[in-house]
Amino acid sequence: MIGYLQGKVTFIASDFCFIDVHGVGYRVFISTSTRAKLKMNEEIKLFTYLSVREDAMLLYGFINQLEYDVFCKLISVSKIGPKAGLGLLSSLSSEKLIWAIQNKQVSLLTNAPGIGKKTAERIVLELKDKLTELNLSISDEVLDQPILIDTPSEDEKIDMYEEATQALLSLGYTKPEINSVLKKAGNMTNTEDIIKFALKELSLS
Repeated sequence: MIGYLQGKVTFIASDFCFIDVHGVGYRVFISTSTRAKLKMNEEIKLFTYLSVREDAMLLYGFINQLEYDVFCKLISVSKIGPKAGLGLLSSLSSEKLIWAIQNKQVSLLTNAPGIGKKTAERIVLELKDKLTELNLSISDEVLDQPILIDTPSEDEKIDMYEEATQALLSLGYTKPEINSVLKKAGNMTNTEDIIKFALKELSLS
């Protein structure tokens, strides 16, 4: 298990970065709040979690011990994997996430991509008592800060809708049908959610 990485930031993408540690570049998946604290060509220390799957070994990085601890609690919930855990930490800061779970604020959790009401309720049910182990005192000042949501740029939005359109065309839907549905999609943050929404709408038409 890699406990942490300390090295130079050589690349920053929307959900991952490269950390150069003595000439070895590590791809590390990160939350929006961690990404906001990274600066190109500067030294950084990230606490890490190594996810081992049959087809890949993925490294997740966190700016502090609290974010790492909250992530570990999240992925202990049934059916919550590292990707969903990182999505939650991108939608809410660690402190706000703890507060939301302990105060049963399900609607705040559903701001995260791929987290529906039932999943959010399961997170609250399984973690509301366990998070007290972190012994965190959350100030009103922290709770008054705006919720941090990773919003795609206009170019990224165009790419996502184009990818969704191509996927739906391959399933046999026509361009007019697709365009009509995508106009209702709103401000979704990834292609997968757009496609799911479109398929649901198209099945009702």
